[in-house]
Amino acid sequence: MAGLRNLIEGVAHRPGVIAVALVSTDGLVIDRVVTGSLDDHEEVAALSATVAAQAASLGLSAGRGSFQTGVMEYQHGMVIVSRAGDEGFLVVLVDPEHNVGELLYHLRQHEPALAALL
Repeated sequence: MAGLRNLIEGVAHRPGVIAVALVSTDGLVIDRVVTGSLDDHEEVAALSATVAAQAASLGLSAGRGSFQTGVMEYQHGMVIVSRAGDEGFLVVLVDPEHNVGELLYHLRQHEPALAALL
């Protein structure tokens, strides 16, 4: 699992990232790295899996295909939920001042590697 940990840490140490969690499709934390403050990572993981499942249903119903990545913007920052193969999701909390374009590109490029390690 060293490769998996390295990928998660690589995302966690990108500019603007506060926390990263690899979450199973049923909402359990597989691994996480928190570089800022996150009060309840287990609740965030469970809710993220629910959001991803609903987003997947929306995409299929709308004829958009399978879920890849969702970006939700809130008053105090963003939450990115990105597919990690068929077994999980990467949940990334980002500070409110950060431009996430490069981070989204990075997540898309590393999704196959994450999927292979799960």
